[in-house]
Amino acid sequence: QVQLVESGGGSVQAGGSLRLSCAASGGTFSRYAMGWFRQAPGKEREFVAAIDWSGARIAYADFVKGRCTISRDNAKNTMHLQMNSLKPEDTAVYYCAADRTLGSTSKRFLDYDYWGQGTQVTVSS
Repeated sequence: QVQLVESGGGSVQAGGSLRLSCAASGGTFSRYAMGWFRQAPGKEREFVAAIDWSGARIAYADFVKGRCTISRDNAKNTMHLQMNSLKPEDTAVYYCAADRTLGSTSKRFLDYDYWGQGTQVTVSS
């Protein structure tokens, strides 16, 4: 079973950037596809980005295409989400998640088996 810990959240002004990180432990990181989701107050959890076990396959939600880059380093058991040109509507708790289906880039949160505790991102106008 893998444990996930997010970091890198914070408060920024619109147009700013943040780099979120997800550190994995307790399992073989390269055996998991990984994803980022977010949840704003009063809203459902929504897909942001996903990357398969090797990094060869990547998927993004339409609202972050061109603004975000997902990456992973299997040697360091970490995943990152570089977010640029942040907007107030990006304000949410961001979660990383692990999917035991290696080649997956699923956009469905039900497909993910393990979750971190989340990191808050707040973007002010």
